[in-house]
Amino acid sequence: MTTVRQRFLLLFVIILSPAWAGDKKAKNMAVTFHIETEATANPKMFFEQPIAGKRRFFQRSPDFNSGDVVAFGPFMSDNEKDYGMVLKLRPIAASRLESLTTANQGKMLLATFNGRPIDAVIIDQPVKDGHLVIWNGITEAEIKECDKVVPRIGKDKKK
Repeated sequence: MTTVRQRFLLLFVIILSPAWAGDKKAKNMAVTFHIETEATANPKMFFEQPIAGKRRFFQRSPDFNSGDVVAFGPFMSDNEKDYGMVLKLRPIAASRLESLTTANQGKMLLATFNGRPIDAVIIDQPVKDGHLVIWNGITEAEIKECDKVVPRIGKDKKK
């Protein structure tokens, strides 16, 4: 015979289990991309990130995140010390990427991985293929975590 307390505890665990699982998954691959903004914007809406000795400001709210990614492909970076990766975006995010890169040429796009700024690129042309590239700064351990969350480009989700 179960007590009311045991029933409540069981119900509590059943209800919160999916939330805990989702939280763990999000921590494995928290990729975000932030567009450069002006320092004259509301200070609560941007953060400062020094890049190549220059103060740059990026929108706090990401333009793209892990939820927009359907597949990835890692590669050895040019410095041969760490990795980069190509991220394939969902169709709706790919459309947003094309619009964002068309409207913001000359600005920077900053990539963060698990909250750590890792790479920034200058937008020099519209990106029409729905792929975002992080050129360096990814560790082998982070690639293994990504493998747990999203398939590699060209691979079946179920494998």
